[in-house]
Amino acid sequence: MIRPAHYDLLVIGGGAAGFFGAIQTAACNPALRILILEKSTKLLSKVKISGGGRCNVTHACKEPTALSKHYPRGQKELKKLFYQFNAVDTVAWFGQLQVNLKTEPDGRIFPQSNNSQTIIDCFLREAEKYKIEIKTGCEVTHIANSTNHLTITCKDKTFTASKVLVATGGYTKPENYNWLAALGHTIVEPIPSLFTFNEPEQHFASLMGVAVPHAEVKIAGTRFSQQGPVLITHWGLSGPAVIKLSAWAAVTLHQLKYTFTALVNWAGQPELTVRNTLMALKQHNNKKNIAGNPLFDVPKRLWEFLTGKAGIVPEKIWADASHKEINRLIELLCASPFSIKGKTTFKEEFVTCGGIDWSELDLATMESKLVPGLYFAGEVINTDGETGGFNFQAAWTTAWVAAQAIGNVEPQKQSLSKD
Repeated sequence: MIRPAHYDLLVIGGGAAGFFGAIQTAACNPALRILILEKSTKLLSKVKISGGGRCNVTHACKEPTALSKHYPRGQKELKKLFYQFNAVDTVAWFGQLQVNLKTEPDGRIFPQSNNSQTIIDCFLREAEKYKIEIKTGCEVTHIANSTNHLTITCKDKTFTASKVLVATGGYTKPENYNWLAALGHTIVEPIPSLFTFNEPEQHFASLMGVAVPHAEVKIAGTRFSQQGPVLITHWGLSGPAVIKLSAWAAVTLHQLKYTFTALVNWAGQPELTVRNTLMALKQHNNKKNIAGNPLFDVPKRLWEFLTGKAGIVPEKIWADASHKEINRLIELLCASPFSIKGKTTFKEEFVTCGGIDWSELDLATMESKLVPGLYFAGEVINTDGETGGFNFQAAWTTAWVAAQAIGNVEPQKQSLSKD
């Protein structure tokens, strides 16, 4: 009988967390024999499409507590881990490998090349340097726990490993976690995060492409709201504020079966501020045309649409506006209702919340408390962040912490990150 190939570390998942974990482990201990198994034929596929093909590697948020606040799930745990490896360390690591990064005004960090292939090539070079083996088309279906090793079964191959790092990313179907649940792990129900809102009635469809820089979006009947840019699309609502809101309200929206009312405050100001501003215009700028002079950074097309919807004719001046018309305009400015039914994935950058329960992991090592030698990193854990590089940072951080333990190096902050 042919004995299965044995590895010091077998990594399940050829994505961001998997590659980073394998590379960091090899850097800690180059003598280890490491294998990456990827179920598809493509490596680092999410890295490839991230940031519109530019790869948003992290976010310019240096302080661990502030960084952790961008994660709807896993915030408490990641806060601790960010003291070990955070965005500063990420930038430094890529810099050591001559991958120059740039920070955009909104804090997102990309390679200067504006090409995700730069990041992919970096990982592939490092994997080759450390002689990390890679096998594609190998979907793991079972892990067996033995006394001193783990046995990993694919459809037609079997391997053994002293340690295993699971970095499979987020699954959308609960049954895809069955092989992990079989080991005794609790699986938090996987559901979508980071998506846009569909409005079948399309009351604002004529304004497709209009973007409002400082709006606020609320989910009626809940405490959830977010401020920021909002984009009107042919299917409904998108933009950073909507995407961020979808992450924080992911569980609630799933429970509502994605049928709810979204209220958009186009002015991005409290209703009282809006009211005082409009009443002051009626009193002191009473000859000024209403429809032709947008306020609160609301784009002209949207302002004309809202004034028309409020019953204000194009030629009307503020002096002639009735209180009923002004009240209606305030209502539309501060709480335009959208009847949402359904969601649309934000580009191809879907994220899943749910997965392995944090309580079953040792935060000092990312090792399973239930299965010795089994480690986890990335989106397979019940953690997810806002859009903007935060999900990749969670992948780098959890993989780094796991790698320090797997490589038999005491988990401690690298000296390069203390600059």
